[in-house]
Amino acid sequence: MADRDGFTTTFGALVATLGSAVGLGNIWKFPSLTGTNGGAGFLVVYLAATLLVGLPVMIAETMLGRTARADAVSSFDRLAPKGQWWWKGIGWMGFAAALLIMAFYSEVAGWVYAYIFKSMTGEIATIDPKVAAGVFGKLVSDPWSSLLWQWVVLAITGVIIAFGVSKGIEAVTRRLMPLLFVLLIVLCVRSLSLAGASRGLAFLFDPDFSKITPAVVLTALGLAFFKLSLGMGTMLTYGSYFRDDQNIPATAARVMLADLSVSLLAGIAIFPAVFAFGFEPAAGPSLVFMTIPAVFTSMPGGTVFMILFFVLTAIASVGAILSLLEVPVAVLSQRYGLNRKLAALVTIGMIGLLGVPAALSQGVAANLKLFGLNAFDLFDFLSSNILLPAGGILICLFVGWVYGLAAPERRMAAEGSLIERLTIRTVFVLVRFVAPLAIAVVLLHGLGVV
Repeated sequence: MADRDGFTTTFGALVATLGSAVGLGNIWKFPSLTGTNGGAGFLVVYLAATLLVGLPVMIAETMLGRTARADAVSSFDRLAPKGQWWWKGIGWMGFAAALLIMAFYSEVAGWVYAYIFKSMTGEIATIDPKVAAGVFGKLVSDPWSSLLWQWVVLAITGVIIAFGVSKGIEAVTRRLMPLLFVLLIVLCVRSLSLAGASRGLAFLFDPDFSKITPAVVLTALGLAFFKLSLGMGTMLTYGSYFRDDQNIPATAARVMLADLSVSLLAGIAIFPAVFAFGFEPAAGPSLVFMTIPAVFTSMPGGTVFMILFFVLTAIASVGAILSLLEVPVAVLSQRYGLNRKLAALVTIGMIGLLGVPAALSQGVAANLKLFGLNAFDLFDFLSSNILLPAGGILICLFVGWVYGLAAPERRMAAEGSLIERLTIRTVFVLVRFVAPLAIAVVLLHGLGVV
């Protein structure tokens, strides 16, 4: 225990955890889902879902990690009642989910890295949607380009993760997260200076509640759960590196607020510009790779801001990738005794192999399908629709009905502080009753049952 690496400062733990929550979901998925689900109304539902489901589960999962001081699998060996070995299945589900997510997430991050260079060369400087679609289509269908950029992402993040928690994850996220906020603010200022930007702000902040449908609620609920890196073992693993004096509820609340701020800043950077130049806010996933280049090309000095945007998006992907990599690396190094660098190499190797069919699924392997899904979509479906919500439900059941309130109250309450006790009890009620039911609905929705 004394030799175990961990976060060295309160700020380091905060930015590392924030880096896990902030990712391509903030810059890519949040704007696209907000655009396709009616704007501000979706944002209101997303915020409510984050407070009632995302935040309580994040606190509970982080608390388990700090109490166990172990990897995602071994944590349940230490915390589960004697003989109830099956609870460590939660950790193995997180292990599997991290590998599957990285198999396709690293490919999307590779596209972002490629677009940094394409924006520098002017290849994507076009306002013609067909030309933009052609450039993107050429990138994702070219097997060598797809694999090359995926391997670049894995190589960069693999080197960082090999340095460990304090010298790798904490050292990098301490520098990248402040830079991310600075770049976002620069882009927001430029976007808000455009004529017609007010329409974009109205779309983002003036809710039309008539557009809130059951499908919108379920989408917002699912995003709130997945955006905070829950159910995949990352918060449990990061929690194991927290200092004893780290206030978990306060840290989780700050991470949630900062994560929401990044999403809103991304929306402010994107939607005013989209409306100012007459583009479609409901473009969906293509918003970043097809619509955004056209938007920036339309404005004076757009090339510079386009480069900044894709650099920003690449930075956002790093923190999330590091947290995903840390789950299997921690299991291999701490549970099975592998050298940290060897564990990182083995993890990168597994993801590299899994990532090949995902990278080729948009091109030469597009017709290779299982259950009607190519590898990219299959990995996304298995992780997002099955493993993560199932893991989240099991964590809620474990904390709420097996582990109980007494241990978290002793561990997290600041010397009997009334506010701390009330906070923990509120979290416990939400985790025990509200969160598992809400996540179960998301699971059933993802499986097409509701």
